[in-house]
Amino acid sequence: MSQSLELGWIKERVRKNEYLYSFHADEERRNEGLRIAEVEEALLHGQILEDYPNDPRGPSCLVYGSSRGQPIHVVCGRNRSGWLVLITVYIPMMPKWKSPTERNRP
Repeated sequence: MSQSLELGWIKERVRKNEYLYSFHADEERRNEGLRIAEVEEALLHGQILEDYPNDPRGPSCLVYGSSRGQPIHVVCGRNRSGWLVLITVYIPMMPKWKSPTERNRP
């Protein structure tokens, strides 16, 4: 049975500071030069770009948002305790992304 994450739930978890960074997400955030506040802003004003309800690791989704004009992607999931987990964080760019909201498909 699949279950999607809802944008309202994601935003509420961020507002309540009820979320965790995976090691990978925090490492990627640092590599991209993004501050935690910028990722939070992207999540609070973002939109779900892709939904992965049947991911073997559990339902997740790709949120697209921005901070200070910089597009940011955050893959979000939920852990067994019901907390929001930020799985990865990155700035979308070529060759994988044609634009912040459109994948570059061969």
